[in-house]
Amino acid sequence: MGNSSVIRITKQFNFEASHVLWGHDGKCKNVHGHSYQLYVTLTGKPVDNADNPKYGMVMDFSELKDIINELIIDPFDHSLIVNENTPLYESGEIRKLLGKIVPLPYQPTCENMVADFAGRIKSKLPKHIEIHSLKLYETPTACAEWHASDNPE
Repeated sequence: MGNSSVIRITKQFNFEASHVLWGHDGKCKNVHGHSYQLYVTLTGKPVDNADNPKYGMVMDFSELKDIINELIIDPFDHSLIVNENTPLYESGEIRKLLGKIVPLPYQPTCENMVADFAGRIKSKLPKHIEIHSLKLYETPTACAEWHASDNPE
């Protein structure tokens, strides 16, 4: 007998990155780093076909890992994340000094990043699987959450 219940699965991912919040009125106006933790929670029904190698799974965690590595970890890990309109980014010499820079069309706050990540991930998921929520920690005590129920299409 198969499982027809909708199930949530969650996987944690980690990456190291620095960012700068151009124009901020506090310490975050300076380049600083974080050990980010991203929790990806998906919803779906487990595969109900005993002949399918993914039988009983909502999604193979290794497939989810491949998606997150491609879209988030590989581009962002050990990088400097900046708003593409930041004067810092416009200086070619600074780019040479700082190395891997990820320019984004928004202020790279935890809140904006988690919303961006949701859009990136949604575009790569199989049709029968949906994002339930993402949680992005930038410190052990500070995070931003994105929930599908708060963001209907």
